[in-house]
Amino acid sequence: MLDFVLTNKEGLVENVKLKGSLGCNDHEMVEFKILRAARRVHSKLTTLDFRRADFGLFRDLLGRVPWDKALEGRGAQDSCAGGLPAGRPPECVVGGAAFGTARRTLIRMSKNNNFDIQSPFCVLCGRTDDCPEKYGEKRTYVEYNLTVHYYCLLMSSGIWQRGEEDEGVDGFLIADIRKEVNRAAKLKCNICKKKGASIGCVDPKCKRSYHFPCGIQKECIFQFMEDFRSYCWEHKPVQKFPDKECRGTSQCTICLDLVEQLPMYTVLKSPCCKNAWFHRECLQYQALSAGIFFFRCTVCNNKDKFQKEMLRMGIHIPEKDASWELEENAYQDLLQCYQHCDIKRCLCKKGRDYNEPDSKWEIKRCQCCGSRGTHLACSSMKSWEQNWECVECRSIFAKSGNYSKQKKRSLATPEKTDGTTCLLEEPSPKCPRQSPGSQRNFLLQSPKMMCQNNLSPCSHLEHQLTPASNRVTMSLSPLMSNRNWSLRKKQLRKQQREVSNILNELKLQVNTKTTRLNINAENIWNSALKGFRQRKFSPTNTIEIKFTNCKNRSKTDTSAASKHHFFQLLMLHLQNSSLFEGSSAKNLSLDFQAVRENLYFEAGKMIAVSLVHGGPSPGFFSKTLFDCLVYGPENVKPALEDVADVDVAQTIKMIKYANSLSSLQSTIHDCYEFLAAAGCLRPITALCDKNMLVNDILTHHVIKRIISPLESFRQGLKTLGVLEKMQMHPDAFSSILCHKPERLSAETICDLFTIHSSSGVNKVEGADFWIGYLQDVESGESVVTLEDILLFVTGSFSIPPIGFDPEPTIKFLHIRYPVANRLLNCLELPITKTYEQFKNKMEFTIRNTLRVERE
Repeated sequence: MLDFVLTNKEGLVENVKLKGSLGCNDHEMVEFKILRAARRVHSKLTTLDFRRADFGLFRDLLGRVPWDKALEGRGAQDSCAGGLPAGRPPECVVGGAAFGTARRTLIRMSKNNNFDIQSPFCVLCGRTDDCPEKYGEKRTYVEYNLTVHYYCLLMSSGIWQRGEEDEGVDGFLIADIRKEVNRAAKLKCNICKKKGASIGCVDPKCKRSYHFPCGIQKECIFQFMEDFRSYCWEHKPVQKFPDKECRGTSQCTICLDLVEQLPMYTVLKSPCCKNAWFHRECLQYQALSAGIFFFRCTVCNNKDKFQKEMLRMGIHIPEKDASWELEENAYQDLLQCYQHCDIKRCLCKKGRDYNEPDSKWEIKRCQCCGSRGTHLACSSMKSWEQNWECVECRSIFAKSGNYSKQKKRSLATPEKTDGTTCLLEEPSPKCPRQSPGSQRNFLLQSPKMMCQNNLSPCSHLEHQLTPASNRVTMSLSPLMSNRNWSLRKKQLRKQQREVSNILNELKLQVNTKTTRLNINAENIWNSALKGFRQRKFSPTNTIEIKFTNCKNRSKTDTSAASKHHFFQLLMLHLQNSSLFEGSSAKNLSLDFQAVRENLYFEAGKMIAVSLVHGGPSPGFFSKTLFDCLVYGPENVKPALEDVADVDVAQTIKMIKYANSLSSLQSTIHDCYEFLAAAGCLRPITALCDKNMLVNDILTHHVIKRIISPLESFRQGLKTLGVLEKMQMHPDAFSSILCHKPERLSAETICDLFTIHSSSGVNKVEGADFWIGYLQDVESGESVVTLEDILLFVTGSFSIPPIGFDPEPTIKFLHIRYPVANRLLNCLELPITKTYEQFKNKMEFTIRNTLRVERE
């Protein structure tokens, strides 16, 4: 090998590779990497500064040499004659004399006017680079012997567009360009120190001048608007960030790579979205592709505010249509319809792809998916039949519990259940809602009332005495004047019992293996998210909660009470989080940060785990959200009440209540950009077209806009099989997911507790006092509430959908004060001689115990 690299130091070059011969030369080209070009030893010898070398120009010049003609008739020695210049220091010498030949050949051809090396240079910046994204389009005008970068021309300080667009170079007259070149030839660039700096900083006190490529390299700002101002690196505009704003990394929504949230030249922040950050290079490419009509924020689709800020920060937005709109037949594939018969035995002799409209060989597509088809004759269909579903879609509907049947049931006002009429969630207009916790709803019979009515409390209790279990079960009979309310309440209780049985069935998956979650009640979401994402966490393990920021809680609360308190705080946080929107009945919102962090999945998973592990239900789902989860978003029709955005709701109302075609068209014109972004633009020829337009807007804003969060949320609800049970029993789960639990009543508390008998204790007298006390609490004649009683015994304010485990019990013992065992959900009550003593001891114990816990 004759070619080599000579260095006077070790470690100066690496990766020496042979790249083949150069033209007719028999020597090999050598490629190598210079590890460092800066010299650390001072010397008076003149050397080449490789840092300032224009290797791009060198490659361009070499590529323009006709090597076959230049080396024609020359041997190896003649081609290498001249070699290297004498006196060149050996610090980094390339052994390949063809470079000397190339240099001489270029000079000779330039002198003979066979090759004009000046033509590719921009007359303003002197660069040969052809990079439209950075310097604009490079244009060459042979008749004027002129080459110029478009951006260099736009940003030059001493030239204006004095001609029409078809004159000169986009309105810049050739004579003016010559004058600007002469003016710039007298100015030295403050960056590269070469002549020809045609751009100056607009700051009145700044005298810096530079070339456009040098300004880009030095991170200057060029504003492609108004009078095309330029700012040097010292006076350039910067984006302002709040001091309290957190610093970190986020994802550029264009290239999806990480970007640092720092005030840097290469990083830009969206002015309309809090957590939207972009690379400057990504934004410039996006602007060049989208043009002024489609360039907008990729997160919120804001156009005006976003473009104004990007122009201020030096992003060039060309006044042209989007590149995808200019491409010929770009959407041709979308106009094709599926034309194929997928029936197992196709009867058409001309093949499965044959389609003859208005005949028995016309192909009908599946009305659900559109990706399957059949000939009318192959499926025994008539020409007037429009609805056909493929086998896959029919199987999906079958597994989901026959959606059409469920939908009809949900729209009915009354429905028959076990031969009785049961009202749905909305009461009759003639029967206004009553507070379920009001004492007027139920008249509980106290021992005094029973005696006055000649009813023996002993006989009433002994009638329900069960010798086999040796216990007494108490029940209170409600006396209601409104039969409809009674039937509705009965139906709700039936649904709650059904949900409890279903959740207890799902709870069989939970094993005895324990997973402990350390929870900070003041930061419930982050600590819960950390616990649910840890490797050892499994929904089938028994969950144990330890509050790390509450020293007293571990002394008073059992594991079950702490777990219920944790799930209660978690559901409250989810209700008020950015994942949901709305007042009381909430739908999913669109949070791109939550989508990227997969928080919708985690929220669905937490709700499913809460239901199965004995926590409370959310109770804030809207009917639309619930139907999307159960029946699928394609089968749900949203209402105006589902729109949480006030501006969007106002726009829909203006369209919906337009009373003339002209007012409707005027409204559509005013909200043109909104409708275009939503994909709801349609020709309006009659006033009745507004109904279809309103439906399209509602479907887009409430459902299609959040289709990705909805699917992620559904996947989370599949944890422990909860979503599958919701789809099988929609009415039952709707009662706990779409409605808050009713306020506790004396009857509910009495039914919840089971009184166990004990030898030597008067069960009947103790039960009488217990019932009377519940009645006084419900009627407001006590300092405690029914929720306080439940919290005192179980550690929970409400009854979870799955119920308590173990079931709450009551024991009457010869003790001084009531005792609550939260581990067993057992309430031990004292035997007293009078009702007043019983009531005083209950109130004293419950009030002081809860006060100590709160403190």
